[in-house]
Amino acid sequence: MLTEQDVPELFAYRSAYREPADFDTFWKDTLAQARAERDASLELTEVATGLETVDVHDAVFPGFGGHPVRGWLRLPRHRGGPLPAVVQFHGYGSGRGAPVDDLLWASAGYAHLLVDARGQGGAWAGGGATPDPVGSGPAYPGFLTRGIEDRDTYVYRRVFTDAVRAVEALRGRTDLVDPARVAVVGPSQGGGIALAVAGLVPGLSAAHFQAPFLCDIRQATRLTDADPYAEIIGYLGARRDRVEQTFATLSYFDGLAFARRANAPAWFSAGLRDEVCPPVTTIAAYHAYAGPKHLRLWEFNGHDAGGPEDLAIALGAFGALLKKASRPPVLPSPALPESPRKKER
Repeated sequence: MLTEQDVPELFAYRSAYREPADFDTFWKDTLAQARAERDASLELTEVATGLETVDVHDAVFPGFGGHPVRGWLRLPRHRGGPLPAVVQFHGYGSGRGAPVDDLLWASAGYAHLLVDARGQGGAWAGGGATPDPVGSGPAYPGFLTRGIEDRDTYVYRRVFTDAVRAVEALRGRTDLVDPARVAVVGPSQGGGIALAVAGLVPGLSAAHFQAPFLCDIRQATRLTDADPYAEIIGYLGARRDRVEQTFATLSYFDGLAFARRANAPAWFSAGLRDEVCPPVTTIAAYHAYAGPKHLRLWEFNGHDAGGPEDLAIALGAFGALLKKASRPPVLPSPALPESPRKKER
């Protein structure tokens, strides 16, 4: 089990991941195709909740293939003019949940769009409402190997495209949102999706990645046999001849490549006892990240990382960056972080 004594060695890690030569072309063509199919409009239907300070809207926008993707848009009821916005992506197997869930960002004065991951939402947290109408070949139970035979059919091509379109659709609602003040956030899978968006969407104001999934993927499968990475292990255990092709597909979806293209001020967090997303994979993404960045490691936590403490950090940082009356924070230059114990004294 990792402790603060392991932090210097952990922080010295550099990934062997190499991105495909046509990575940028692949994603440019993918997004151009999605944009050509339908404009990124955001349709809203107000939902009765009984809340007195937050308005909730059922949100629908066109994602990959023009397929409808759903989410919740939550707005502070008492607002004047376009708001700063936070686009959130959820964890693996979850969904957008119930209308009265996740009130933090709207309560803090942001327009908050929580986006479904298509085909998920049947496992926990209230469920989702976005099917994936695209089929796939043989897959290990779960979502991680769906369509993995080819980069064009892989499920996360659709999920990441949906996420980019979510930001574009929200930015188009200038009656509600200031398009120049938009941040992305997410835990676990949501952190991996947010990292992809940070690398694909220019002009974001801030980002927070809590124990991000889908970073340094091949190394992750060497370090953990916990789900969801266990799905790749199980899949390749039954398809021994597909190893190189599988990781060739995954190389187009690795968070390290997106991190190299992202420039919004970003906050990363990881638990040193995380057996789901090994902390070294978050550190690899942090090192790859091209913009201003900060890393917080939590010695006694697992996949929850900093939990509510991470949210408090994000609230303070985003307030300084996205609220017009605030002064922007000074981010540290990339350097060895203090050990968690020293920070907490």
